[in-house]
Amino acid sequence: MIRVLVADDQDAVRTGLVLILGGAADITVIGEAGDGERAVELARTLKPDVLVMDVRMPHKDGITATRELQGSTDVLILTTFDMDEYVFGALRAGAAGFLLKSADGDTLLHAIRLIASGDGLISPAVTRRLIASFAGPGEKSASEPRLDSLTDREIEVLSCIGHGLSNQEISVNLEIAEATAKTHVSRILTKLGLRSRVQAAILAQQLD
Repeated sequence: MIRVLVADDQDAVRTGLVLILGGAADITVIGEAGDGERAVELARTLKPDVLVMDVRMPHKDGITATRELQGSTDVLILTTFDMDEYVFGALRAGAAGFLLKSADGDTLLHAIRLIASGDGLISPAVTRRLIASFAGPGEKSASEPRLDSLTDREIEVLSCIGHGLSNQEISVNLEIAEATAKTHVSRILTKLGLRSRVQAAILAQQLD
């Protein structure tokens, strides 16, 4: 069972999210928060598998909350605002995923399941712009030396991440156990100093 915490300052939106998530047999909502400060408190106490969080909230915004929880809770940013400052800020803070609230229920459930399994997801609506921004002029050559610390197998795994493969798909593609794929992903993030799998995907795509 995937344990989810929902944080949004609009009661109607929060209620709608809880209803959608409650309809999934493999997901349970363990708590709700109406502001970022409360979201951090509940996340540290309840330790959810995924925190679904809005960006613009009182007391503490979603990006600040994500940064404070980095390394302890996987965060899916769900927002109405398709703005670069929110997208880039969330991913740099360590968010595992970013979706617009216009996404349908199935997409939301899919994103939560992916993140809970150790994968990441970015809304297709912002992916191309995101990669273009992170891979600006001169960025490619500056990033390549960071790969020297990776083994050949880790390079292969990084390439798979860049092509959007899940851990399960990586295990099939490289003929390794899924647990081994997860271990490789974790080591790649540590060696490259990245906060999330999504950041690794961005790096991998800009180096192709």
